[in-house]
Amino acid sequence: MAGTSRRRKSGREKLENPPVELPKLVSVPAKFQKQMGGKRVLIPAPLMIDELVRKVRKGKLVTMGQLREHLAAQFDADSTCPMTMGIFLGIVAQAAEEDLQEGKKRIAPYWRVIKADGSLNPKFPEGVKAQSSHLENEGHSILAGKGKKPPKVQDFEKALIDL
Repeated sequence: MAGTSRRRKSGREKLENPPVELPKLVSVPAKFQKQMGGKRVLIPAPLMIDELVRKVRKGKLVTMGQLREHLAAQFDADSTCPMTMGIFLGIVAQAAEEDLQEGKKRIAPYWRVIKADGSLNPKFPEGVKAQSSHLENEGHSILAGKGKKPPKVQDFEKALIDL
């Protein structure tokens, strides 16, 4: 139809209504197994990631890798798809920010998810500046990034949780 535009889905809508039935296990062709982390890879549902992120308490941290390993283990998969994990974590963050704007108090604390080396995620809403602010408010010290490298949480290993 000419002249009609589709309304953009909110983060909450994407979180609760993914476009395909998830979670699912997929068999990975041999040429992609190294990149994807094995033969059987989990494509998680966004709400599964939201649920895990909500388990990370104030002052604590978790890495993307820890989240992926935990989800894969739940489904007896070799790994969790790194690409969909990143996309869906972004949806969790977007929904959390929408919830904050609506005045909700109990949201998924996505800012507590860091990379394996302790660095912050520039793809989160408002980038590393907002993530730094949230983490500093919770007592973490942030080390400035060098060059194109993002900032890192100082001594992040001490704050990592076991899922």
